[in-house]
Amino acid sequence: MQTVILAAGESSRFWPLNNSHKSLFKVMGRPLIWYNLRGLERAGMKDIIIVQSPEKGIEKEIKNYRFPKLRIRYLVQPKPIGTGNALFLARRLLKGYFLALNGDVVSSQELVSETIKKFNKCKKPVILGQKTSRPEIFGMMKLKGDKVLGIKEKPKKGKSPSNVKVVGIYLLEPGFFHFYQLARKSVYDFEEALSLYMKKNEVRMAILRKPEEETPAFLKYPWHLFQIRRYIFDNFLRKGIDPSASVSKKALIQGKVYVGPGTRVLENAVIKGPCYIGRDCLVGNNALIREYSDLEDETIIGANCEVARSIFQQGATTHSGYFGDSIIDRGTKIGAGTITSNLRLDRKKIFSMVKGRKTETGLNSFGAVIGKNSYLGTMVNIMPGKFIGSGCLIFPNSVVSKNIKDNSLFEK
Repeated sequence: MQTVILAAGESSRFWPLNNSHKSLFKVMGRPLIWYNLRGLERAGMKDIIIVQSPEKGIEKEIKNYRFPKLRIRYLVQPKPIGTGNALFLARRLLKGYFLALNGDVVSSQELVSETIKKFNKCKKPVILGQKTSRPEIFGMMKLKGDKVLGIKEKPKKGKSPSNVKVVGIYLLEPGFFHFYQLARKSVYDFEEALSLYMKKNEVRMAILRKPEEETPAFLKYPWHLFQIRRYIFDNFLRKGIDPSASVSKKALIQGKVYVGPGTRVLENAVIKGPCYIGRDCLVGNNALIREYSDLEDETIIGANCEVARSIFQQGATTHSGYFGDSIIDRGTKIGAGTITSNLRLDRKKIFSMVKGRKTETGLNSFGAVIGKNSYLGTMVNIMPGKFIGSGCLIFPNSVVSKNIKDNSLFEK
């Protein structure tokens, strides 16, 4: 069975981390699409078609890794005009039933195996579903037994046709493309084509019985990275200190921790796993790194700094301060004393502004998301759930209480 990976969108809701496709975001030293491909390989898939953007960033990155059991071919979607168009571009390479999924699906082995298991029983197209308590943010299935009658996008509370969401794994056959050509062309023409197809053809549901937090299947907003990071740590992290790393005898390392080549951990630093620290990093004196923190290559965490459940991409640096439940993109430099506030005073769930709309994150603890190559002065305080764009300059002693656009100069 062939597999189409869709990795060409502009990922606008992933801002400020969308300078490249979201499947190229790295966790534990590898892009998310690596975990996708490794899962497909383990699930027995062999023929992979990847639809990417004209920059061909996916193709360039994947060439750094080996997948000996996979045949990988690439197509380019000239403009990011939706899932349906990206899939339609692959139609001439598809010879029979095929799988379609997004490039950022890190739990692909489990999801694909469950989908194929259902197909082997019914020999019909299959859509993978999963129960959810938040139907208003997903496409929800209209069901009759295990037969899918339709999909309702983001229904209002109390108006969902079921409690089963569409996970984003589709097992289809080439006849689907006839209905795609009939659908009105828009960002959601894939969903409309599916609805047209289901009126004439039988489609079955496979149900994923594990809870949402154990099998992350989508990456829409930046905070979804926390769940994905946890899955990767729980399933791929190995304990060890590279022989070329330098760890002070006065440092304390507890639990499942990986320390990469050339990394230095200085006196009185404490690392409490699970944690991943990549190549050529520096963990300064008296620093505390804990609980699912991910420091990619060349990250610097200065003296007296605390990092909890946060992700630092390559070359990000900071001095003293606190970073809780936060994401710092590549090359960003942060001055001493900076604080990411990750709890509301009333301890209620945190919301973020996404594309001008107030969006619930579902999280009680959520700090900041900072884009690449930004510079923050000393003593900056960032309120919960706030985003700072790429290429920004934040003056010392600023309080960031709203999102800051890319390439902004901020003084407050």
